[in-house]
Amino acid sequence: MTILLGPVAQFLGVQENLWGVSLLVVTDAATAPSLQSSATVEAFTKLDTLQSGATLWRGGLSVALKDAAQRPTYSVDGQVFDFHVPAAGAPPRMAYASCNGFSSPGLMKQVKDKNALWKRLHNLHTGRERINGRSFGPYHLMLLGGDQVYSDAIWQDARCPDIMAWSQLPRDKRRKAPWTAVLQAQVSTFFEDLYLQRWAQPEVAQALAGLPSVMMWDDHDIFDGWGSYPAEDHDCPVYQGIFAVARKYFALFQRHSPQDRPPPCTLPDQPAFSSGYRVGNVGVLALDMRSERAPERKSGNNLQSTQVMSEASWRAAYKWLDAQTGMKHLVLMSSIPVVHPSFELLEKMLGILPGQQELEDDLRDHWTCAAHRAERLRLVHRLFKFSKDTSCRVSLVSGDVHVAAVGVLESQRDAGSANTQVINQLTSSGIVHPAPPAMARYFLEQACQQVETVDRGITAAMYEFPTTSRRLIGARNFMTIEPDDAGNPAQRLWINWWVENESEPSSKVIHPVG
Repeated sequence: MTILLGPVAQFLGVQENLWGVSLLVVTDAATAPSLQSSATVEAFTKLDTLQSGATLWRGGLSVALKDAAQRPTYSVDGQVFDFHVPAAGAPPRMAYASCNGFSSPGLMKQVKDKNALWKRLHNLHTGRERINGRSFGPYHLMLLGGDQVYSDAIWQDARCPDIMAWSQLPRDKRRKAPWTAVLQAQVSTFFEDLYLQRWAQPEVAQALAGLPSVMMWDDHDIFDGWGSYPAEDHDCPVYQGIFAVARKYFALFQRHSPQDRPPPCTLPDQPAFSSGYRVGNVGVLALDMRSERAPERKSGNNLQSTQVMSEASWRAAYKWLDAQTGMKHLVLMSSIPVVHPSFELLEKMLGILPGQQELEDDLRDHWTCAAHRAERLRLVHRLFKFSKDTSCRVSLVSGDVHVAAVGVLESQRDAGSANTQVINQLTSSGIVHPAPPAMARYFLEQACQQVETVDRGITAAMYEFPTTSRRLIGARNFMTIEPDDAGNPAQRLWINWWVENESEPSSKVIHPVG
């Protein structure tokens, strides 16, 4: 038996003082691999069979939290791995990354070592790299904020000849073309191979095995710009067929579950994948901003407006927030930044730039696009209210834009602690995908100097990184989120951006409300 992929560790949350982890392994045989561990073991059982005949296996581990941090080990068919678990009640140390791939083959030529930052993350996690004698990590969780794979090649991939032929049809014929069994098989093979090839690379694989992850998808996990196309394209059989296949493999590979049996911590009473986790005084709320994206539609006198998430999904998220007590920090995963330069401002700038199409598509996809602003405004108001009512500090973490950035939402509407009136936007992207061209970054930097009025008394602005004059970092990067040491009454979060070719991180501190 050969292991084709894995183990991939997924965080299942803390249930009844047990730190839960699921493990995904793909093999070329129908015999389950062995699983042994110092933790409590749930043996591998069959999750699904791929078209190639390979088998997906799901196992599990649970660790009773103790007064001291732990380092459980486990082995899969004799190969040994480990992960780290915080002390009971302690906040977790977390890594955050996004954009694990390339949107075009040409971009791959721009980087010397495509997985260089995965190597650095591993070195920080294991203590092999220290800065001025200080070690960072080990990390308990890895938050992956979207584009864990890039499906952009699907339109020209030899495994999908019928998709290639469909893409050459006139637009009206593309919209009417049926989704066939042949298309289903070709696209399924494409996504299966995509996950196996990308995640089996050694630098990625060692992180996935040793850092239990919380993953939420974004458009490239489906295809570029999913949910932001005109209704006639969005609703056409081929687009919907590709989405359904991508959704299946997202559920299997990134969540280790069939679509109809979601893992623990998935929010109830919602049709999407949004999930909430609580570790010590830190909460992580991962919102699914792709499953329910829909363009504007008109039917007679009825208008269905553009949406990012459905009302049911928003209610589920707010219900989870309302149930939290004693939470000092909320880390909300929004795959697209809530604070970023607006499209209207950049539209004229980008018009003079050659090769700006990908950046422009991203901006049309964003919260700052006019079509999404009302929904964004409701989210902003709700987060400020939650922070004020519960004395919990709210921070947004996002990827997608291929730069590192710091944004700030600031409200003057209600009296209260200064830290309930400020929500930080922490953006890190990408761990593999390179930054936009220098000229595009220049215009983005100029746009970052504008302050947006979100509502009366609420502004959004891009801030300079502490101790620097730059608002954007135009290089590949990932981020770590590290709480103060145990016993430190400050209970701050230290945000570190680890940037390619920079020896020291760019850092920012997030103070609690009080």
